[in-house]
Amino acid sequence: MENAYAKSVAEVLGAFGVDPAKGLTDAQVVEHAKIYGRNVLPQEESTPLWKLILKQFDDLLVKILIAAAVISFFLALVNGETGLTAFLEPSVIFMILAANATVGVITETNAEKALEELRAYQADVATVLRNGCFSIIPASELVPGDIVEVGVGCKVPADMRMIEMLSNQLRVDQAILTGESCSVAKDLESTLATNAVYQDKTNILFSGTVVVAGRARAVVVGVGSNTAMGSIRDAMLRTEDVIAGICVLVWVVNIGHFQDPSHGGFLRGAIHYFKIAVALAVAAIPEGLPAVVTTCLALGTKRMARLNAIVRSLPSVEALGCTTVICSDKTGTLTTNMMSVSKICVVQSVHRGPITNEYIVSGTTFAPEGLIFDAAGVQLEFPAQFPCLLHIAMCSALCNDSILQYNPDKRNYEKIGESTEVALRVLVEKVGLPGFDSMPSALNMLSKHERASYCNRYWEHQFKKISVLEFSRDRKMMSILCSRKQQEIMFSKGAPESIISRCTHILCNDDGSSVPLTADIRNELVARFQSFAGKDTLRCLALALKRMPMGQQTLCHEDEANLTFIGLVGMLDPPREEVRNAMLSCMSAGIRVIVVTGDNKSTAESLCQQIGAFKHLDDFTGYSYTASEFEELPPMQRTLALQRMVLFTRVEPSHKKMLVEALQNQREVVAMTGDGVNDAPALKKADIGIAMGSGTAVAKSAADMVLADDNFASIVAAVAEGRAIYNNTKQFIRYMISSNIGEVVCIFVAAVLGMPDTLVPVQLLWVNLVTDGLPATAIGFNKPDTNVMMAKPRKASEAVVSGWLFFRYLVIGAYVGFATIAGFIWWFVYSDNGPKLPYNELVNFDSCSTRQTAYPCSIFDDRHPSTVSMTVLVVVEMFNALNNLSENQSLLVIPPWSNLWLVGSIVLTMLVHILILYVEPLSALFSVTPLSWAEWTVVLYLSFPVIIIDEVLKFFSRNSRGRRFNFRFGRPDMLPKRENRDQ
Repeated sequence: MENAYAKSVAEVLGAFGVDPAKGLTDAQVVEHAKIYGRNVLPQEESTPLWKLILKQFDDLLVKILIAAAVISFFLALVNGETGLTAFLEPSVIFMILAANATVGVITETNAEKALEELRAYQADVATVLRNGCFSIIPASELVPGDIVEVGVGCKVPADMRMIEMLSNQLRVDQAILTGESCSVAKDLESTLATNAVYQDKTNILFSGTVVVAGRARAVVVGVGSNTAMGSIRDAMLRTEDVIAGICVLVWVVNIGHFQDPSHGGFLRGAIHYFKIAVALAVAAIPEGLPAVVTTCLALGTKRMARLNAIVRSLPSVEALGCTTVICSDKTGTLTTNMMSVSKICVVQSVHRGPITNEYIVSGTTFAPEGLIFDAAGVQLEFPAQFPCLLHIAMCSALCNDSILQYNPDKRNYEKIGESTEVALRVLVEKVGLPGFDSMPSALNMLSKHERASYCNRYWEHQFKKISVLEFSRDRKMMSILCSRKQQEIMFSKGAPESIISRCTHILCNDDGSSVPLTADIRNELVARFQSFAGKDTLRCLALALKRMPMGQQTLCHEDEANLTFIGLVGMLDPPREEVRNAMLSCMSAGIRVIVVTGDNKSTAESLCQQIGAFKHLDDFTGYSYTASEFEELPPMQRTLALQRMVLFTRVEPSHKKMLVEALQNQREVVAMTGDGVNDAPALKKADIGIAMGSGTAVAKSAADMVLADDNFASIVAAVAEGRAIYNNTKQFIRYMISSNIGEVVCIFVAAVLGMPDTLVPVQLLWVNLVTDGLPATAIGFNKPDTNVMMAKPRKASEAVVSGWLFFRYLVIGAYVGFATIAGFIWWFVYSDNGPKLPYNELVNFDSCSTRQTAYPCSIFDDRHPSTVSMTVLVVVEMFNALNNLSENQSLLVIPPWSNLWLVGSIVLTMLVHILILYVEPLSALFSVTPLSWAEWTVVLYLSFPVIIIDEVLKFFSRNSRGRRFNFRFGRPDMLPKRENRDQ
């Protein structure tokens, strides 16, 4: 509906045939979906296949190699060569480049698919009214005519017309659409302006904008492309290619061999070695590395998503492995967030003792099932007959924005809104209603759907809500003005210290009278509160009321004074079972956990004891601070406090950002959790911002990671997975570099020694295709090391490859190169099938035609030696792939079958290699020949030691001796850059 802003609420609702009290029916939803389509933006067109293919050849070295192959072909034609001889080498080069391009296209396509699947985890949700019930559904399932409820922190899921205000005001941040620096107030009135722009449409909530204040209901008028945001698209991740000049050095070293008669002239010799040099450069530089690393990260983040940790940007995975401090919220993250009221404290009487009285409430879930007992353990048959309990029920039902409902599919009661507020809803149902003796049994006769909020709806019908003072962190309370029978009453709920300090009277439970609040009674209430919060570890709320002047229509902060205290409720939120072990994992991994909460200090300390955050400390001094205590510390003591802090209580969002900055100044890598709108600055500032799945859209958009289950254990699992992903990425890079070093060593040393070509260009390219292909990708499926959470966090500034690790690369790479040369020399000098030349004759091969020899010079054109070299290079790199199952763990601890993908890729690679050796057309193309069993035995003898060498190096690594090396080798372009989250 294009002009919904100009129509009245009734006209818009009528146009879609929707009842604002019941929403659309299932039949209407199906019908509207057919008419208007889904609430999703059209997918951006993916890169066409032909462009992806051309992109694989858009590389300087590949272009040089193609040019060299073309020149070689024309030189052959000029010299009169025809047929297979002229076309053989250029054709094979083109074939291998085509195969390389195929691998590149498949890798990039898989990376795009993996990223697309990750985006599916980040779907927005909406609270929608259908068939008379509210439910949370994916925003993509919304259709025009749906009634949607939005509140603070919600991202507007579609273009919607306001139909009902549920608070004093509704303000929306629509800067993303209009660029307005301030939030915009919304209203229900239709707009009469002609040619109205976005700013004129004050009754429209635009898709993608964020609610920053208030609550309201609206009807969907536009979905998908038919929204104001329909043309916005996300930017795509880009990577840069790597270029180096290895080919020039190899070419220069071989200048002396250009005039070798076997090449047929200086120019042909120059072209021949030029092709070798460029082929080596193509093999030695892993151009596909960014795409493969992206795939590795994407696969890992999909595994993290299955652990309920949804990563929003791939580069943040790298930071997870560096995390040294986790600042975690308490409620819902360390605890179950399945709030239930377990204790109630009221003032019984001021005339006879004891002054206060306690009630015990049974039931620890969101089900409205449970009983209320007095301090002696006697069940109250009719709780609503007691004045304080009755008014607690009224206040809990009215001072409440949450929804409690029964889900017949899951067969349980579900919440929409804050857990503390839902706990109050459940308490209302347990207290029941006054008026007749059969009330408890009558309630039990209702269906579960009706029973969920029967008593709450009763009080909401009895009282008319007039005005609301929303909860704010500075006041730590909320109030609502209601009218009943021409009498205005304000109900308030909030933190006990905030409510009690504003009270001047109390409601007595024995006779319902209101009497002045004396200092003694105030002290008694504070003592009860401290007992609830401390010894009983309950989250506490105080409730109060105030009779207001007749006819009052608005509330202001000054009205929240001279209140009458009704009662104190203590809510139980037990710690999650898995949190204690997660805490131990953090300690063994060198990660410090700081519990950050707005709760009372004694409550939080008791919980921290239960989950093992304080280890075995009895005195928490120096480990537990309130925000105000910490701010009062002098700078030096504040620095020392940060190094020991375990608990930070009575915290506001601004304190979270301050804490992150202070820890980062001490060079800590900080992960911070948050769920509210005001937590966004802290989440952005943190190295890893972690939003709760139940949190606001603002928090999620500011975060690097979203916890689908709000569980602290999922953070620890994500850190472990993040370390494993980084290790796998590093193992992949290690495999590529060590293998490529081996190829460089092979060609370079052979050239320096003056030996014949150990490998021809097509063989080099084949090895490059084999090693850059399946085994390299399969390393991304390595399982985490058994001790991945026993190591200390790595430094954020640590290079991907540094010190001892680079030394290991050189050792393995050198062995790969020398083993390849050794296979070549063995055939000429020692093989029974070879000429058994003296070594001196081999390195002076180029002068063979100018002197008398006991062997024909054609022996240097035999395919056997280069076939042995090529096979040694392939097999040794397959063994080297097994070395990369773990950086430091032995193959005896992490055996090959721990990664069946890698084993399968090695088997497949070897089968293809055997195919080109023994199938005639292929062997001619690659200038190879079948090997005998004796030759295969030598290949294995030369290849297997790479495992023994790496096992020795791993042993030294585990014993920390190798870490004394201080030289570094940084490849900052190996991993994707950390994205700017503000873009």
